[in-house]
Amino acid sequence: MPDAHTPLWTAEAIASATGGQLHGPDVPVSGLTYNSREIQPGDLFLALHGARDGHEFAEAAFAAGATVALVDRLVEGGPYVLVPDTLKGLEALGVAARDRARLRGAVTGSVGKTSVTQAIKAGLDLAGSSHASIKSYNNHIGVPLTLARMPQGTDRAVFEIGMNHPGEIGPLSAFVRPHAACVTTVGPVHIEAFADGEAGVAREKAAIFEGLAPGGIAVVNAADAHADIVRQGAEKAGAVVRSFGHAPGCDARLLDFVADSEGATVTAELDGRRIEYRLAQSGVHWGLNSLCVILMLQALDVSLETALQALAGFQPLAGRGQMRTVAIPGGAFTLIDESYNANSLSMKAGFASLGAKPVGPGGRRVVVLSDMLELGEHSRALHEGLAPAIAAAGLDLVHTAGPQMRLLHEALPPSLRGQWRETAAELAAEAASLVRPGDVVMVKGSNGSKASLVAAALAKLGVTEQGNNPSSSGAPRATR
Repeated sequence: MPDAHTPLWTAEAIASATGGQLHGPDVPVSGLTYNSREIQPGDLFLALHGARDGHEFAEAAFAAGATVALVDRLVEGGPYVLVPDTLKGLEALGVAARDRARLRGAVTGSVGKTSVTQAIKAGLDLAGSSHASIKSYNNHIGVPLTLARMPQGTDRAVFEIGMNHPGEIGPLSAFVRPHAACVTTVGPVHIEAFADGEAGVAREKAAIFEGLAPGGIAVVNAADAHADIVRQGAEKAGAVVRSFGHAPGCDARLLDFVADSEGATVTAELDGRRIEYRLAQSGVHWGLNSLCVILMLQALDVSLETALQALAGFQPLAGRGQMRTVAIPGGAFTLIDESYNANSLSMKAGFASLGAKPVGPGGRRVVVLSDMLELGEHSRALHEGLAPAIAAAGLDLVHTAGPQMRLLHEALPPSLRGQWRETAAELAAEAASLVRPGDVVMVKGSNGSKASLVAAALAKLGVTEQGNNPSSSGAPRATR
């Protein structure tokens, strides 16, 4: 178990791990950050180079309580470790911390990687001391930063790994050196960076297996359209492959998923054994997601009983399926906030989940959508291509915002067309006209197209003139 009295690092240990030179006393370090506004007393300040040079904020970081800084040029205000390059120094610090965890897992995928990572973390928490990525710290800074923040004595850890361009996932996996890794799904996300489309995305996602420790386990979604490419990547890396899906032959096979007002009941086969368990999640995609979590937890030496206990208590994360009841004049509506991010796969999964939700008297199944981004030349086809899935899910009304969602608006039959506005902010300003009592309303869109503005405006419809919010949370708060 991590010792609360043992510092995360000392200044001398940081210098040793990074090959840097300590200028000043050997002081303890209890945390680390590159954002001077987030400094807590005892932190290491990382003077990284970005839109602004972090060295400009070193004095402010010391004033806020930083005990030491990692720098690549001289600074004033406190002790510092001088290295040739601060990003390389952070990477070295992360690698030095890697073996603090007995077992490590890694998660990537076009859809669901943050939620799956945090669900795995929930199981690791129940099994012993654990560590995991926070927020979506999954890039060239977030991964080594998460490693470097890992306390000594951690038993198990799980890391989220993402990408924007080819060649990013393999090196990040090599930092983590996981004992188990998974690809949740493959879809048209960041597809504009890949000349061969989704096949290129699949190969990039499969690169997570390149960093596996010897004898490592690769968890593969056999139901994914690009499962063969992902499996080939796992086999090329010499991994032991474990699969989840719908078909016979999967190590974890989904047999049934029944959603209800409190979550869902899942029936599955695990290594030929029939199991049934509860989820706090009601989205249909959580049938397969939960099997991925179970296989990853088993690979990280967590019992099935503990895995199922974790899944039963794991609530939707903020912007990723949180539900609440919002009281408005004449009744209430149910708000499903899926505003954190979106692509065509998650959109279609969301439509299917919304279509299965019961509505109140006179209510409708309403979806509010903002543009999906980073789709390049595929954008028109992918936006227009949402129309059949909306019809198949039996949705009643579709409100849209953004120039790309205008394409979907025009592709829909007139009976399904709600309001369209140029921006999410414009649509948010008309929130009261988008819903009525009894509705179940899902808000979804890419983070950059600001679907969250609409979700927030809908939630605020329940705020009274006195400033009290009579809305019920519907689903409990997110578990991080």
